[in-house]
Amino acid sequence: MDPIVAANGLSFRVGFSGHSGHLRLEPLSTDESSNPVNSLPDFILPPAFARETPESIKEYIEDTYLLPRLDPEVFSPEKVGRQWDFDWFDNANVPLEPSLPRTVVVPTWELPFRSQNDGSVGGQWEPKSVQVDVSELIVGAQESGSLPRVAGPAKDFVRGSINNRPFRPGGLDDSKSLERVLPDGASNGEWVHELLIGGSAQAVPPSFKQGLDLGDLKAYPCSWNVYKDQSPLKSTSDEKVDLQSELSVQFDDLFKKAWEEDVVEFEGDGQLSGSESVKSEDEANEVDVARNSCEPELSVLDEILSVEANSRFNETDEDGEKNPEAWAISGGTEWIAENFYDLIPDKALDYPFELDKFQKEAIYYLEKGDSVFVAAHTSAGKTVVAEYAFALASKHCTRAVYTAPIKTISNQKYRDFCGKFDVGLLTGDVSLRPEASCLIMTTEILRSMLYRGADIIRDIEWVIFDEVHYVNDVERGVVWEEVIIMLPRHINIVLLSATVPNKVEFADWIGRTKQKKIRVTGTTKRPVPLEHCLFYSGELYKICESESFIPQGFKAAKDAFKKKNMSAATGGSGSHAPAPASHDGARTQKQSSNWGKQKKQSGPQNSGNFSKAGGSNQNNGNGMNNWGLRRSDASLWLSLINKLSKKSLLPVVIFCFSKNRCDKSADSMYGIDLTSSSEKSEIRVFCDKAFSRLKGSDRTLPQVVRVQNLLHRGIGVHHAGLLPIVKEVVEMLFCRGVIKVLFSTETFAMGVNAPARTVVFDTLRKFDGKEFRQLLPGEYTQMAGRAGRRGLDKIGTVIVMCRDEILEESDLKHVIVGSATRLESQFRLTYIMILHLLRVEELKVEDMLKRSFAEFHAQKKLPEQQQLLMRKLAQPTKTIECIKGEPAIEEYYDMYSEAETYYTEILEAVMQSSAAQKFLTAGRVVVMKSQSAQDHLLGVIVKASSSSNKQYIVLVLKPELQTPLASGNLQDSKNTDFPQGYFMAPKSKRAIEEDYFPGVTSRKGSGVINIKLPHQGSAAGVRFEVREVDNKDFLCICNCKIKIDQVRLLEDVSSHAYSKTVQQLLGTKSNGNKYPPALDPMEDVLKEIGCIDADLVVQIKGRVACEMNSGEELICTECLFENQLDDLEPEEAVALMSAFVFQQKNTSEPSLTPKLSQAKQRLYNTAIRLGELQGHFKVQINPEEYARENLKFGLVQVVYEWAKGTPFADICELTDVPEGMIVRTIVRLDETCREFKNAASIMGNSALYKKMETASNAIKRDIVFAASLYVTGV
Repeated sequence: MDPIVAANGLSFRVGFSGHSGHLRLEPLSTDESSNPVNSLPDFILPPAFARETPESIKEYIEDTYLLPRLDPEVFSPEKVGRQWDFDWFDNANVPLEPSLPRTVVVPTWELPFRSQNDGSVGGQWEPKSVQVDVSELIVGAQESGSLPRVAGPAKDFVRGSINNRPFRPGGLDDSKSLERVLPDGASNGEWVHELLIGGSAQAVPPSFKQGLDLGDLKAYPCSWNVYKDQSPLKSTSDEKVDLQSELSVQFDDLFKKAWEEDVVEFEGDGQLSGSESVKSEDEANEVDVARNSCEPELSVLDEILSVEANSRFNETDEDGEKNPEAWAISGGTEWIAENFYDLIPDKALDYPFELDKFQKEAIYYLEKGDSVFVAAHTSAGKTVVAEYAFALASKHCTRAVYTAPIKTISNQKYRDFCGKFDVGLLTGDVSLRPEASCLIMTTEILRSMLYRGADIIRDIEWVIFDEVHYVNDVERGVVWEEVIIMLPRHINIVLLSATVPNKVEFADWIGRTKQKKIRVTGTTKRPVPLEHCLFYSGELYKICESESFIPQGFKAAKDAFKKKNMSAATGGSGSHAPAPASHDGARTQKQSSNWGKQKKQSGPQNSGNFSKAGGSNQNNGNGMNNWGLRRSDASLWLSLINKLSKKSLLPVVIFCFSKNRCDKSADSMYGIDLTSSSEKSEIRVFCDKAFSRLKGSDRTLPQVVRVQNLLHRGIGVHHAGLLPIVKEVVEMLFCRGVIKVLFSTETFAMGVNAPARTVVFDTLRKFDGKEFRQLLPGEYTQMAGRAGRRGLDKIGTVIVMCRDEILEESDLKHVIVGSATRLESQFRLTYIMILHLLRVEELKVEDMLKRSFAEFHAQKKLPEQQQLLMRKLAQPTKTIECIKGEPAIEEYYDMYSEAETYYTEILEAVMQSSAAQKFLTAGRVVVMKSQSAQDHLLGVIVKASSSSNKQYIVLVLKPELQTPLASGNLQDSKNTDFPQGYFMAPKSKRAIEEDYFPGVTSRKGSGVINIKLPHQGSAAGVRFEVREVDNKDFLCICNCKIKIDQVRLLEDVSSHAYSKTVQQLLGTKSNGNKYPPALDPMEDVLKEIGCIDADLVVQIKGRVACEMNSGEELICTECLFENQLDDLEPEEAVALMSAFVFQQKNTSEPSLTPKLSQAKQRLYNTAIRLGELQGHFKVQINPEEYARENLKFGLVQVVYEWAKGTPFADICELTDVPEGMIVRTIVRLDETCREFKNAASIMGNSALYKKMETASNAIKRDIVFAASLYVTGV
């Protein structure tokens, strides 16, 4: 526009601006020239504000929003000197209840064209608002239900409460509850459409009374383009791509056209048409590329607040992960170790040594916030990864949880981490500093916290699972799967495992379950290489080195074996005699562990022996007694230890797979002394300090005295039969290097981090509780990994003892160099799991089963199987040759016809009965007869029969397959070129039923039917039909109902109502009972005994059962509700409760008082009754076996005497059970007392509550509850 010259010489120009086209005046520079010197002012004022630079903006944002600062209210001058005193064992002096969540005001979404009618004030839209808790808006902080989660009392902060609902497990789909479902218009772009055709602007902010006065804004009609998104960055988790992600709007073209063009040409009446200005896909891609190429650089604010979204996708490509479905990512990470110090310049924890490659990779991914699976051999340095996770939690002011399968590992890790981090310990009987940022606990404790919804879970950032290969344990492996499935979304996972062949498969299951990537790293290289030898006839024969078998060494051992046997056979009477003795002695040795279980003897004369069978004199078949066996064993061990001592291969761990065998082997070495005088002094001082915490009589226990005598000579014993404090003394002295020979069972390799120079296998066969079998390669590798001390030994030695025979070469190869045991699922349903899951709103029992490792492959291949099924069903059926006329077919046909006639008569009689009629109401899901006889039809009753009309109106799903694009607006002929697009019709052309209806029923129906029956249609990709049927057409009445809108189905016909009804029907079909047949019978059992009602709602009896973790939940609950403990004294009650936790099968029969005998029989009868009840509901259980497995009364007398105050030495004489098992049982019994006490408070039984409190105090004393040396120090 040409400039207009004003009278005073001031030039300006006129333009249009604003949405409604207001005039705009802009002055131009004057034409007259002036002296630039004269234009300078006499004095220039300094700027009011300093000039903004990118650096100043960045500094301001960091200082204001990113740097932590003290709360001015809490740390005000008035509150100076206030002390916060925490006492976690009693009531805290300062109330620790977290403050209630703050609330915010958010607008409730509604269609803009609706708000104009009822929410407008003076032409301005005042949106409706609602006040909600902040916790609802935080990712991962909401619980499973739709209601906001309120923090509980401080006493339940760590352990949780049965009154709390569990947090929502991570990896589930978005919430399906109706309160959180957004209306269709909010997610499919309809709001954009309404805004562009002239919807009124939002002028009033939420919760404000007044807003901005924008004046009379004029709408600019325009056209907009819809095209299929071709972006290459697509998340693998978005498998169900909604319409909003598939389609995109070119707003650049839209607004460019709206602001730059003076005239907009309308088509027709000016309304926007869904088919206007549709671009081809090529044009859309060109525009998209052009737009992306001219994007400005990131601002300083973007750099500060950016989330590395693009880098995550790039890393996936760099790692070489080709399959977008894989959740476990491994390989392609060599660049991390090379650039480790550049990638992580500011580490959360520095190490004084150079990290291995797999450690650097794991730390890099931890810094990025990814979950990690580390698989490496024993002593390879996996603990470094756990330490770094602890350091990150401390740095981020969050919490980390370290879980271990064995209590000993938990105690050891507490000691190891105590000097480095703020550490707490939570086990069944110990709770130390639960307020710490780094918590060490057993996996069962974490499972209990998850099910009980402990508020501390909000703060957890990392959960570290150590010894993950323990998932193969038959009894406790299910706990790992439960915990992994139940972990909330915000928690990252660190898994530490021995080398397993299917680590990627296991990590893929975890990633798919939690819907997050799992980085897999590790190493197969041992820090200390191993050599494997056979020890036969006083010589060592090397058979394996560097993971490769050496046939020459095995052949040499075999030749020596043959030579010795030949000389024994031909050497005459002098050399012939020892052969059968040696042979028989070896056979006796194989049976010794069995004898220890079956032929134990009790009495004061042998109570000091570890096995309580050391003095037995049973003879074997050939007259060789145990004394002869001890003599032969002693000479064998003496020759081995002399050999190892000469080769400097001590200390040594000798693995014997029997407690009895360990004790006998140690006792046989009565003449060996391996320690120097200084070592003897160190051992004596250490033992005196450790045992000084025991009272006088406990210090002189036979086991304590005998172990000290062995330790002074450098010999140790380690198995489950030892007292806990004795085991810890042995472990600590072995780590100090003063114990030279240690006889141990398999638990030493799992629970103690104490490597040795040499490992010896007494035999390669073990009894696993059911049968004698050969060691598995994984078990051998776990124990052999204790050989070789990192930094001290260049090579570790593993020796296999050979007595009267040498194993076959194939067996040795399989055990030594065979592949490790695969991780296998041990998932099984338990009653307490079902009860807990019934309290989780969005995780059903079936969902837990689907997410188990056992169902992983089936769920992974489910989409492929569904597609295959669809293709198979779409194929034409093959013609079958008729074989009518054969006698067998004719006879079968006659029998089938007769059976069909009887079945029809019975069905009609049942359906016409009054009992069936009361179920045939609107909303009832039914199965109908199919006219084509190919399949039965799933349907729902829309309208029940009445006095005027005896027929039912039913909506049934048709079996014909239909594509999702074959219904609704997608059948428009204009859309045929774009089969995957969605074109929204203008409001004026849409039917009223396409709008969003928030309510279920808009008005009360009049009973008029406005559709012509039969009425056919399609919705949700499935064809349906509404028809009239008689009651004889019903095949089955289902036990579920759905909500239907009868008015909109029959009177005000609404396609939305039909679509919703069809989707609900499909939901009931997909939730069919496909999972183990044990589920329904177990639920029936729970209903029968009153734990849940008919609607699967947990009752008070079920809540009590949820408290029972240490014993069988059904028997414990029935015992409480039958008041079986009411007539017993506290000592008698706790003695009877020992049957729930004692685990040893074969024991001597206890001598009980008449009152206890009566209580024992009563409890046994209850178990038999429960077993018979489960058998009645087809649960695969033998009542007698069920009672024997869950009730073991071997320690009732012992616990009764202990609760009465009898010294520990005296109660050991009452049974043949080892001392360590007695202590373990009583410690677990204290936990059971706490559970019964909590159950009593739920029941409201104050007398039982006090009784359990008294019983718990009665058993908590002396050596049984002596504090762990790892926790308190020596």
